[in-house]
Amino acid sequence: MQLQLNGNAHRNPQIFSAVSSALAGGFVAFLLLAGISTEADVSVPHVFGNNMVLQREMPVRVWGQANAGEKVIVRISDREVSTVADKTGKWSVKLSRMKASNGPLTMTITGANTITFTNVAVGEVWLCSGQSNMGFGMNQVNNAKEEISEANFPQIRLLSIAQTNSGQPQFDADAPWAVCSPRTLGAGKAGFTAVGYYFGRELHRELGVPIGLIKSAWGGTRIEPWTASEGFASDPQYKDITKKIKEASANALNSTNKPTKGRPPASIYNAMIHPLVGYGMRGVIWYQGEANRSDGDAYTDRMKALIGGWRKVWNEGDFPFYYAQIAPFRYPGNTDLTMLLWEAQMRAMAIPNTGMVVTTDLVTDIQSIHPKNKKDVGQRLARWALAKTYGRKDVTFSGPIYRKMKIEGDKIRLRFRYADGGLKSRDGKELTWFEIAGADGNFVKAVAEVAGIDSLVVYSSDVKQPTDVRFGWNQEAMPNLVNRAGLPASPFRTGR
Repeated sequence: MQLQLNGNAHRNPQIFSAVSSALAGGFVAFLLLAGISTEADVSVPHVFGNNMVLQREMPVRVWGQANAGEKVIVRISDREVSTVADKTGKWSVKLSRMKASNGPLTMTITGANTITFTNVAVGEVWLCSGQSNMGFGMNQVNNAKEEISEANFPQIRLLSIAQTNSGQPQFDADAPWAVCSPRTLGAGKAGFTAVGYYFGRELHRELGVPIGLIKSAWGGTRIEPWTASEGFASDPQYKDITKKIKEASANALNSTNKPTKGRPPASIYNAMIHPLVGYGMRGVIWYQGEANRSDGDAYTDRMKALIGGWRKVWNEGDFPFYYAQIAPFRYPGNTDLTMLLWEAQMRAMAIPNTGMVVTTDLVTDIQSIHPKNKKDVGQRLARWALAKTYGRKDVTFSGPIYRKMKIEGDKIRLRFRYADGGLKSRDGKELTWFEIAGADGNFVKAVAEVAGIDSLVVYSSDVKQPTDVRFGWNQEAMPNLVNRAGLPASPFRTGR
Protein backbone atom coordinates (compact mmCIF):
# COMPACT_ATOMS: atom_id res chain seq x y z
CA MET A 1 0.00 0.00 0.00
CA GLN A 2 1.23 3.51 -0.86
CA LEU A 3 0.29 6.67 0.96
CA GLN A 4 -0.90 9.33 -1.48
CA LEU A 5 -0.57 13.08 -0.97
CA ASN A 6 -2.21 15.98 -2.75
CA GLY A 7 -1.74 19.72 -2.26
CA ASN A 8 1.12 20.85 -0.04
CA ALA A 9 1.69 17.97 2.35
CA HIS A 10 4.40 16.48 0.11
CA ARG A 11 6.73 19.46 0.32
CA ASN A 12 9.58 17.94 2.26
CA PRO A 13 10.45 14.80 4.17
CA GLN A 14 9.97 16.53 7.52
CA ILE A 15 6.41 17.62 6.72
CA PHE A 16 5.54 14.22 5.33
CA SER A 17 7.06 12.53 8.34
CA ALA A 18 4.86 14.66 10.59
CA VAL A 19 1.78 13.76 8.55
CA SER A 20 2.69 10.09 8.62
CA SER A 21 3.19 10.21 12.37
CA ALA A 22 -0.16 11.87 12.87
CA LEU A 23 -1.89 9.26 10.76
CA ALA A 24 -0.07 6.41 12.36
CA GLY A 25 -0.13 7.58 16.00
CA GLY A 26 -1.49 4.80 18.17
CA PHE A 27 -1.71 2.37 15.26
CA VAL A 28 1.94 1.54 14.64
CA ALA A 29 1.53 -2.00 15.90
CA PHE A 30 -1.51 -2.51 13.69
CA LEU A 31 0.36 -1.25 10.63
CA LEU A 32 3.32 -3.52 11.29
CA LEU A 33 1.10 -6.54 11.79
CA ALA A 34 -0.76 -5.73 8.60
CA GLY A 35 2.49 -5.44 6.66
CA ILE A 36 1.74 -1.85 5.60
CA SER A 37 4.73 0.43 4.95
CA THR A 38 4.66 3.85 6.58
CA GLU A 39 7.56 5.06 4.43
CA ALA A 40 6.46 7.92 2.18
CA ASP A 41 9.29 10.33 1.70
CA VAL A 42 9.39 11.40 -1.95
CA SER A 43 9.31 15.20 -2.00
CA VAL A 44 9.74 18.09 -4.42
CA PRO A 45 10.27 21.83 -3.87
CA HIS A 46 7.37 24.29 -3.90
CA VAL A 47 8.03 25.44 -7.45
CA PHE A 48 6.12 22.29 -8.40
CA GLY A 49 2.47 22.32 -7.44
CA ASN A 50 -1.18 22.41 -8.43
CA ASN A 51 -1.90 25.07 -11.09
CA MET A 52 1.74 25.32 -12.19
CA VAL A 53 2.81 26.20 -15.72
CA LEU A 54 5.56 24.14 -17.33
CA GLN A 55 7.73 25.71 -20.01
CA ARG A 56 6.70 24.61 -23.48
CA GLU A 57 9.15 23.32 -26.10
CA MET A 58 11.91 22.69 -23.56
CA PRO A 59 12.84 19.50 -21.69
CA VAL A 60 10.98 19.64 -18.36
CA ARG A 61 13.27 18.99 -15.41
CA VAL A 62 11.68 17.68 -12.21
CA TRP A 63 13.72 17.04 -9.09
CA GLY A 64 13.40 16.29 -5.42
CA GLN A 65 14.39 14.05 -2.54
CA ALA A 66 13.65 10.47 -1.59
CA ASN A 67 15.25 7.56 0.22
CA ALA A 68 18.66 6.64 -1.13
CA GLY A 69 18.22 4.06 -3.87
CA GLU A 70 14.48 4.61 -4.14
CA LYS A 71 12.94 4.40 -7.61
CA VAL A 72 11.01 7.50 -8.61
CA ILE A 73 8.61 7.69 -11.56
CA VAL A 74 7.31 10.99 -12.99
CA ARG A 75 4.32 10.99 -15.34
CA ILE A 76 2.45 13.73 -17.19
CA SER A 77 0.20 13.31 -20.21
CA ASP A 78 1.73 10.55 -22.35
CA ARG A 79 5.23 11.05 -20.95
CA GLU A 80 6.86 8.93 -18.28
CA VAL A 81 10.42 8.83 -17.00
CA SER A 82 12.02 7.14 -14.02
CA THR A 83 15.22 7.37 -12.03
CA VAL A 84 16.76 6.19 -8.77
CA ALA A 85 17.63 8.54 -5.92
CA ASP A 86 21.36 8.80 -5.29
CA LYS A 87 23.08 7.95 -2.02
CA THR A 88 22.18 11.38 -0.60
CA GLY A 89 18.52 10.96 -1.57
CA LYS A 90 18.58 13.45 -4.43
CA TRP A 91 16.91 12.64 -7.74
CA SER A 92 16.24 14.47 -11.00
CA VAL A 93 14.55 13.60 -14.30
CA LYS A 94 13.85 15.33 -17.59
CA LEU A 95 10.59 14.92 -19.47
CA SER A 96 10.63 15.41 -23.22
CA ARG A 97 9.45 18.70 -24.73
CA MET A 98 5.74 19.47 -24.78
CA LYS A 99 3.66 21.85 -26.87
CA ALA A 100 1.53 24.51 -25.24
CA SER A 101 -1.55 23.11 -23.54
CA ASN A 102 -4.27 24.74 -21.47
CA GLY A 103 -4.68 21.43 -19.72
CA PRO A 104 -5.85 20.62 -17.24
CA LEU A 105 -3.03 18.09 -17.07
CA THR A 106 -2.07 15.93 -14.12
CA MET A 107 1.47 15.14 -12.99
CA THR A 108 2.20 12.26 -10.66
CA ILE A 109 5.47 11.56 -8.89
CA THR A 110 5.63 8.05 -7.48
CA GLY A 111 8.06 6.40 -5.10
CA ALA A 112 7.13 4.94 -1.75
CA ASN A 113 4.33 7.50 -1.89
CA THR A 114 2.56 9.25 -4.75
CA ILE A 115 2.35 13.01 -5.18
CA THR A 116 -0.34 14.31 -7.53
CA PHE A 117 -0.48 17.77 -9.08
CA THR A 118 -3.63 18.88 -10.90
CA ASN A 119 -4.66 21.69 -13.24
CA VAL A 120 -1.18 21.79 -14.76
CA ALA A 121 -0.70 23.83 -17.94
CA VAL A 122 2.11 24.11 -20.49
CA GLY A 123 3.07 27.51 -21.85
CA GLU A 124 5.53 30.34 -21.23
CA VAL A 125 7.23 30.88 -17.85
CA TRP A 126 8.96 34.11 -16.82
CA LEU A 127 10.78 35.07 -13.63
CA CYS A 128 9.92 38.59 -12.36
CA SER A 129 12.60 39.89 -10.02
CA GLY A 130 14.16 43.00 -8.51
CA GLN A 131 13.39 45.41 -5.70
CA SER A 132 10.32 47.43 -4.74
CA ASN A 133 9.26 48.64 -8.18
CA MET A 134 9.01 45.00 -9.26
CA GLY A 135 7.38 44.09 -5.96
CA PHE A 136 4.93 47.02 -6.34
CA GLY A 137 1.56 45.30 -6.19
CA MET A 138 -1.69 45.60 -8.10
CA ASN A 139 -3.46 47.17 -5.13
CA GLN A 140 -1.24 50.25 -5.55
CA VAL A 141 -1.46 50.96 -9.29
CA ASN A 142 -3.53 53.50 -11.18
CA ASN A 143 -7.16 52.35 -11.44
CA ALA A 144 -6.38 49.43 -9.16
CA LYS A 145 -9.96 48.46 -8.33
CA GLU A 146 -11.02 48.28 -11.96
CA GLU A 147 -7.84 46.55 -13.13
CA ILE A 148 -8.10 43.86 -10.46
CA SER A 149 -11.82 43.27 -11.00
CA GLU A 150 -11.14 42.47 -14.67
CA ALA A 151 -8.30 40.03 -13.96
CA ASN A 152 -10.08 36.77 -14.72
CA PHE A 153 -7.35 34.91 -16.58
CA PRO A 154 -7.42 31.22 -15.62
CA GLN A 155 -4.51 30.47 -17.95
CA ILE A 156 -2.22 32.98 -16.23
CA ARG A 157 -0.70 31.44 -13.12
CA LEU A 158 1.07 33.27 -10.29
CA LEU A 159 3.81 32.13 -7.93
CA SER A 160 5.18 34.39 -5.18
CA ILE A 161 8.45 33.52 -3.45
CA ALA A 162 8.59 34.39 0.25
CA GLN A 163 11.17 37.05 1.19
CA THR A 164 14.12 35.48 2.97
CA ASN A 165 17.87 35.11 2.65
CA SER A 166 20.53 32.56 3.52
CA GLY A 167 24.29 32.08 3.59
CA GLN A 168 23.93 28.80 1.73
CA PRO A 169 21.94 27.73 -1.37
CA GLN A 170 18.54 26.41 -0.34
CA PHE A 171 16.59 23.45 -1.71
CA ASP A 172 13.16 25.01 -1.31
CA ALA A 173 11.26 28.28 -0.98
CA ASP A 174 7.75 28.66 0.40
CA ALA A 175 5.44 29.47 -2.51
CA PRO A 176 2.14 28.03 -3.86
CA TRP A 177 0.96 28.49 -7.46
CA ALA A 178 -2.35 30.33 -7.88
CA VAL A 179 -4.72 30.83 -10.80
CA CYS A 180 -4.95 34.51 -11.75
CA SER A 181 -8.23 36.00 -10.56
CA PRO A 182 -9.30 39.22 -8.84
CA ARG A 183 -8.88 37.46 -5.51
CA THR A 184 -5.40 36.07 -6.10
CA LEU A 185 -4.05 39.09 -8.00
CA GLY A 186 -5.03 41.42 -5.18
CA ALA A 187 -4.14 39.07 -2.32
CA GLY A 188 -2.09 40.48 0.51
CA LYS A 189 -1.40 44.09 1.38
CA ALA A 190 0.14 44.96 -2.00
CA GLY A 191 -1.02 42.17 -4.29
CA PHE A 192 0.93 40.38 -7.01
CA THR A 193 3.66 42.26 -8.90
CA ALA A 194 1.97 44.76 -11.19
CA VAL A 195 4.83 44.92 -13.70
CA GLY A 196 4.85 41.13 -13.89
CA TYR A 197 1.07 40.90 -14.32
CA TYR A 198 0.87 43.49 -17.10
CA PHE A 199 3.83 41.82 -18.83
CA GLY A 200 2.23 38.39 -18.58
CA ARG A 201 -1.22 39.60 -19.59
CA GLU A 202 0.20 41.15 -22.75
CA LEU A 203 2.02 37.93 -23.66
CA HIS A 204 -1.08 35.86 -22.95
CA ARG A 205 -3.21 38.04 -25.21
CA GLU A 206 -0.66 38.07 -28.02
CA LEU A 207 0.55 34.46 -27.89
CA GLY A 208 -2.65 32.74 -26.80
CA VAL A 209 -0.84 30.30 -24.48
CA PRO A 210 -0.75 29.83 -20.70
CA ILE A 211 1.64 32.13 -18.87
CA GLY A 212 3.44 31.33 -15.63
CA LEU A 213 4.78 34.29 -13.64
CA ILE A 214 7.20 33.74 -10.76
CA LYS A 215 7.59 36.75 -8.50
CA SER A 216 10.84 36.89 -6.54
CA ALA A 217 11.30 40.51 -5.46
CA TRP A 218 12.24 42.44 -2.32
CA GLY A 219 12.07 46.19 -1.75
CA GLY A 220 15.21 48.13 -0.88
CA THR A 221 17.60 45.36 -1.93
CA ARG A 222 20.88 45.88 -3.74
CA ILE A 223 21.85 43.80 -6.74
CA GLU A 224 24.70 41.94 -5.00
CA PRO A 225 22.53 39.74 -2.72
CA TRP A 226 20.58 38.65 -5.82
CA THR A 227 23.73 37.58 -7.66
CA ALA A 228 24.86 33.95 -7.67
CA SER A 229 28.36 33.25 -6.42
CA GLU A 230 29.11 31.94 -9.92
CA GLY A 231 28.49 35.43 -11.29
CA PHE A 232 31.07 37.00 -8.99
CA ALA A 233 33.58 34.17 -9.38
CA SER A 234 33.86 34.81 -13.13
CA ASP A 235 35.36 38.29 -12.63
CA PRO A 236 38.64 38.93 -10.72
CA GLN A 237 37.42 42.37 -9.58
CA TYR A 238 34.98 40.61 -7.27
CA LYS A 239 37.51 38.48 -5.39
CA ASP A 240 36.67 40.29 -2.13
CA ILE A 241 32.97 39.63 -2.68
CA THR A 242 33.68 35.98 -3.43
CA LYS A 243 35.58 35.77 -0.15
CA LYS A 244 32.59 37.24 1.73
CA ILE A 245 30.27 34.68 0.16
CA LYS A 246 32.52 31.82 1.28
CA GLU A 247 32.69 33.26 4.78
CA ALA A 248 28.90 33.59 4.97
CA SER A 249 28.49 30.00 3.80
CA ALA A 250 31.04 28.74 6.32
CA ASN A 251 29.22 30.58 9.10
CA ALA A 252 25.95 28.94 8.00
CA LEU A 253 23.85 32.08 8.04
CA ASN A 254 20.32 31.04 8.81
CA SER A 255 17.44 32.11 6.60
CA THR A 256 16.01 35.42 7.74
CA ASN A 257 13.70 38.15 6.55
CA LYS A 258 15.30 40.88 8.66
CA PRO A 259 15.91 44.37 7.20
CA THR A 260 18.11 44.57 4.13
CA LYS A 261 21.14 46.49 5.41
CA GLY A 262 24.28 44.38 5.68
CA ARG A 263 22.84 41.51 3.68
CA PRO A 264 25.76 39.52 2.25
CA PRO A 265 26.28 39.06 -1.50
CA ALA A 266 24.42 36.03 -2.91
CA SER A 267 22.29 35.68 0.25
CA ILE A 268 18.96 36.48 -1.42
CA TYR A 269 19.94 34.44 -4.45
CA ASN A 270 20.57 31.47 -2.15
CA ALA A 271 17.09 31.62 -0.63
CA MET A 272 14.85 33.14 -3.31
CA ILE A 273 16.42 32.17 -6.65
CA HIS A 274 18.45 29.01 -6.13
CA PRO A 275 15.36 26.92 -5.23
CA LEU A 276 14.05 27.75 -8.72
CA VAL A 277 17.22 26.86 -10.62
CA GLY A 278 16.45 24.20 -13.18
CA TYR A 279 12.75 24.98 -13.43
CA GLY A 280 12.08 25.55 -17.11
CA MET A 281 11.53 29.20 -17.98
CA ARG A 282 11.78 31.38 -21.05
CA GLY A 283 13.52 34.32 -19.40
CA VAL A 284 13.65 37.07 -16.78
CA ILE A 285 12.26 40.56 -16.34
CA TRP A 286 14.12 42.75 -13.86
CA TYR A 287 13.37 46.10 -12.18
CA GLN A 288 16.08 47.16 -9.75
CA GLY A 289 18.76 49.82 -9.35
CA GLU A 290 17.53 52.43 -6.92
CA ALA A 291 19.44 50.77 -4.06
CA ASN A 292 22.61 50.73 -6.20
CA ARG A 293 22.30 54.32 -7.35
CA SER A 294 25.61 55.27 -5.71
CA ASP A 295 27.49 52.72 -7.85
CA GLY A 296 27.19 54.75 -11.04
CA ASP A 297 29.42 53.30 -13.77
CA ALA A 298 30.08 50.13 -11.78
CA TYR A 299 26.46 49.05 -12.10
CA THR A 300 27.07 47.77 -15.64
CA ASP A 301 29.52 45.21 -14.26
CA ARG A 302 27.09 44.36 -11.49
CA MET A 303 24.49 43.59 -14.16
CA LYS A 304 27.00 41.40 -16.03
CA ALA A 305 27.66 39.43 -12.84
CA LEU A 306 23.96 39.01 -12.07
CA ILE A 307 22.93 37.95 -15.56
CA GLY A 308 26.01 35.82 -16.19
CA GLY A 309 25.64 34.03 -12.88
CA TRP A 310 21.98 33.19 -13.38
CA ARG A 311 22.61 32.00 -16.92
CA LYS A 312 25.46 29.80 -15.74
CA VAL A 313 23.51 28.03 -12.99
CA TRP A 314 20.45 27.49 -15.21
CA ASN A 315 22.68 26.12 -17.95
CA GLU A 316 20.12 26.94 -20.64
CA GLY A 317 22.23 29.38 -22.66
CA ASP A 318 21.78 33.15 -22.85
CA PHE A 319 18.10 33.26 -21.95
CA PRO A 320 16.32 36.64 -22.43
CA PHE A 321 16.84 39.22 -19.71
CA TYR A 322 14.78 42.40 -20.07
CA TYR A 323 14.90 45.18 -17.52
CA ALA A 324 13.50 48.59 -16.62
CA GLN A 325 15.62 51.70 -16.21
CA ILE A 326 14.94 53.44 -12.88
CA ALA A 327 12.53 56.38 -13.00
CA PRO A 328 13.20 60.07 -12.28
CA PHE A 329 13.03 60.91 -8.58
CA ARG A 330 14.07 63.80 -6.32
CA TYR A 331 16.94 62.10 -4.49
CA PRO A 332 18.80 64.10 -1.84
CA GLY A 333 22.54 64.62 -2.04
CA ASN A 334 24.56 64.06 -5.21
CA THR A 335 22.08 64.46 -8.03
CA ASP A 336 24.51 63.21 -10.72
CA LEU A 337 24.31 59.66 -9.37
CA THR A 338 20.97 59.00 -11.04
CA MET A 339 22.26 59.94 -14.48
CA LEU A 340 25.38 57.84 -14.03
CA LEU A 341 23.17 54.86 -13.18
CA TRP A 342 20.95 55.54 -16.22
CA GLU A 343 24.09 55.54 -18.32
CA ALA A 344 25.29 52.28 -16.77
CA GLN A 345 21.91 50.65 -17.35
CA MET A 346 21.95 51.76 -20.97
CA ARG A 347 25.45 50.28 -21.46
CA ALA A 348 24.20 46.97 -20.08
CA MET A 349 22.18 46.57 -23.28
CA ALA A 350 25.45 45.36 -24.81
CA ILE A 351 25.09 42.14 -22.79
CA PRO A 352 23.78 39.50 -25.25
CA ASN A 353 20.00 38.96 -25.37
CA THR A 354 19.08 41.83 -23.08
CA GLY A 355 16.81 44.83 -23.51
CA MET A 356 15.89 47.94 -21.52
CA VAL A 357 12.71 49.99 -21.20
CA VAL A 358 12.82 53.69 -20.34
CA THR A 359 10.42 55.10 -17.73
CA THR A 360 11.13 58.86 -17.78
CA ASP A 361 7.67 59.63 -19.18
CA LEU A 362 5.72 57.65 -16.60
CA VAL A 363 6.27 59.82 -13.52
CA THR A 364 3.49 62.06 -12.19
CA ASP A 365 4.97 62.70 -8.74
CA ILE A 366 8.70 63.44 -8.73
CA GLN A 367 8.75 62.87 -4.96
CA SER A 368 7.54 59.28 -5.24
CA ILE A 369 10.13 56.63 -5.98
CA HIS A 370 7.31 54.27 -6.98
CA PRO A 371 5.45 55.53 -10.07
CA LYS A 372 1.94 54.08 -10.11
CA ASN A 373 1.89 53.55 -13.87
CA LYS A 374 3.17 50.00 -13.97
CA LYS A 375 1.01 49.06 -16.95
CA ASP A 376 3.27 50.79 -19.45
CA VAL A 377 6.38 49.30 -17.83
CA GLY A 378 4.99 45.78 -18.11
CA GLN A 379 3.75 46.30 -21.65
CA ARG A 380 7.08 47.78 -22.75
CA LEU A 381 8.91 44.78 -21.34
CA ALA A 382 6.44 42.60 -23.24
CA ARG A 383 7.37 44.44 -26.45
CA TRP A 384 10.96 43.27 -26.04
CA ALA A 385 9.82 39.72 -25.48
CA LEU A 386 7.35 39.70 -28.38
CA ALA A 387 9.90 41.14 -30.81
CA LYS A 388 13.14 39.51 -29.70
CA THR A 389 12.04 36.28 -28.03
CA TYR A 390 8.92 35.43 -30.01
CA GLY A 391 9.93 36.91 -33.37
CA ARG A 392 7.16 39.44 -33.90
CA LYS A 393 8.48 41.63 -36.73
CA ASP A 394 5.72 44.23 -36.41
CA VAL A 395 6.47 45.16 -32.77
CA THR A 396 8.60 48.19 -31.92
CA PHE A 397 10.53 47.21 -28.82
CA SER A 398 12.71 50.16 -27.81
CA GLY A 399 12.72 53.92 -27.65
CA PRO A 400 15.57 55.88 -29.30
CA ILE A 401 19.06 55.07 -28.02
CA TYR A 402 21.93 57.47 -28.76
CA ARG A 403 24.40 56.00 -31.28
CA LYS A 404 26.87 58.64 -32.44
CA MET A 405 27.44 62.36 -33.08
CA LYS A 406 29.01 64.58 -35.73
CA ILE A 407 29.95 68.26 -35.42
CA GLU A 408 28.55 70.28 -38.33
CA GLY A 409 29.77 73.86 -37.93
CA ASP A 410 27.91 75.43 -35.00
CA LYS A 411 25.59 72.41 -34.69
CA ILE A 412 25.92 68.82 -33.60
CA ARG A 413 24.09 66.05 -35.42
CA LEU A 414 22.96 63.11 -33.27
CA ARG A 415 22.03 59.71 -34.63
CA PHE A 416 19.96 57.09 -32.84
CA ARG A 417 19.25 53.42 -32.90
CA TYR A 418 15.62 52.32 -32.69
CA ALA A 419 14.21 55.47 -34.26
CA ASP A 420 11.44 53.23 -35.64
CA GLY A 421 10.94 55.20 -38.80
CA GLY A 422 11.08 58.65 -37.26
CA LEU A 423 11.79 60.80 -34.22
CA LYS A 424 9.25 63.24 -32.78
CA SER A 425 8.04 65.14 -29.76
CA ARG A 426 5.62 63.23 -27.56
CA ASP A 427 3.45 66.27 -26.88
CA GLY A 428 3.92 68.19 -30.12
CA LYS A 429 5.98 70.87 -28.37
CA GLU A 430 9.66 71.74 -28.77
CA LEU A 431 12.03 68.94 -27.80
CA THR A 432 13.09 69.33 -24.18
CA TRP A 433 16.08 68.66 -21.93
CA PHE A 434 18.80 69.07 -24.58
CA GLU A 435 21.98 70.91 -23.60
CA ILE A 436 25.11 71.74 -25.58
CA ALA A 437 28.65 72.74 -24.58
CA GLY A 438 31.89 73.90 -26.10
CA ALA A 439 35.47 73.13 -25.06
CA ASP A 440 34.95 74.83 -21.70
CA GLY A 441 32.43 72.12 -20.72
CA ASN A 442 29.79 74.69 -19.79
CA PHE A 443 26.43 73.22 -20.83
CA VAL A 444 23.57 75.53 -21.80
CA LYS A 445 20.01 74.92 -22.91
CA ALA A 446 19.88 73.96 -26.58
CA VAL A 447 17.43 73.75 -29.45
CA ALA A 448 16.94 70.27 -30.92
CA GLU A 449 15.27 69.69 -34.27
CA VAL A 450 14.39 66.51 -36.14
CA ALA A 451 16.63 66.29 -39.20
CA GLY A 452 16.09 62.90 -40.80
CA ILE A 453 14.56 59.57 -39.89
CA ASP A 454 17.10 58.76 -37.19
CA SER A 455 18.80 62.07 -36.47
CA LEU A 456 18.51 65.42 -34.73
CA VAL A 457 20.54 68.62 -34.95
CA VAL A 458 21.27 70.44 -31.70
CA TYR A 459 22.50 74.00 -31.37
CA SER A 460 22.54 77.19 -29.29
CA SER A 461 23.36 80.78 -30.23
CA ASP A 462 25.51 80.87 -27.08
CA VAL A 463 27.85 78.11 -28.27
CA LYS A 464 29.59 78.78 -31.59
CA GLN A 465 32.00 75.83 -31.51
CA PRO A 466 30.14 72.96 -29.85
CA THR A 467 31.84 69.79 -28.71
CA ASP A 468 29.25 67.81 -26.73
CA VAL A 469 25.55 67.33 -26.11
CA ARG A 470 23.67 65.85 -23.21
CA PHE A 471 20.03 64.90 -22.96
CA GLY A 472 17.87 64.42 -19.89
CA TRP A 473 20.93 64.95 -17.71
CA ASN A 474 18.97 65.70 -14.56
CA GLN A 475 17.50 63.29 -12.03
CA GLU A 476 14.10 64.97 -12.42
CA ALA A 477 14.16 65.07 -16.22
CA MET A 478 11.05 63.88 -18.05
CA PRO A 479 11.95 64.62 -21.70
CA ASN A 480 9.55 64.42 -24.65
CA LEU A 481 11.73 62.82 -27.37
CA VAL A 482 10.10 59.62 -28.61
CA ASN A 483 10.03 57.47 -31.73
CA ARG A 484 7.09 56.82 -33.99
CA ALA A 485 5.71 54.20 -31.59
CA GLY A 486 5.76 56.75 -28.76
CA LEU A 487 8.54 55.03 -26.81
CA PRO A 488 10.82 57.50 -24.98
CA ALA A 489 14.53 58.06 -25.55
CA SER A 490 16.99 57.19 -22.82
CA PRO A 491 18.99 60.03 -21.22
CA PHE A 492 22.59 60.19 -22.46
CA ARG A 493 25.66 62.35 -22.92
CA THR A 494 28.13 62.36 -25.80
CA GLY A 495 31.86 62.08 -25.36
CA ARG A 496 31.65 58.79 -23.45
